[in-house]
Amino acid sequence: MTAATPTLEKQHDQLDSMASRYVNVADLPWTETKYPGVKFKVLLEDTDSGLYTALFHWEPGSKLPLHEHVGIEQSYILEGSLEDQDGECTVGNFVWRPAGSRHVAVAPNGALLLAMLQTPNNFLEDL
Repeated sequence: MTAATPTLEKQHDQLDSMASRYVNVADLPWTETKYPGVKFKVLLEDTDSGLYTALFHWEPGSKLPLHEHVGIEQSYILEGSLEDQDGECTVGNFVWRPAGSRHVAVAPNGALLLAMLQTPNNFLEDL
């Protein structure tokens, strides 16, 4: 199986191939990105299909520069908000973007969000 929670692969490898994989998210490490104020925890990654699910934490004022989504991107906002040129997604709301869409994402007041996408994003500019 190519789907895994990267930091739990050894534990999950001991399970039957059809068993549920429980993830204690609080125990997963935060990973810093190269974009100031944006970090993440990988919940699920499938290197064959590109399926990727992660919890993202954005400090107030942080942003991701212009990027293009290879596949559909989905975000559910748990705290704060996320904005781009098309609008704002707030707590308890969901936004999805079509494959090939491009945007600059900003979290003016910070954000905690669950993101499901197909990797990799193509970053078209740096900060």
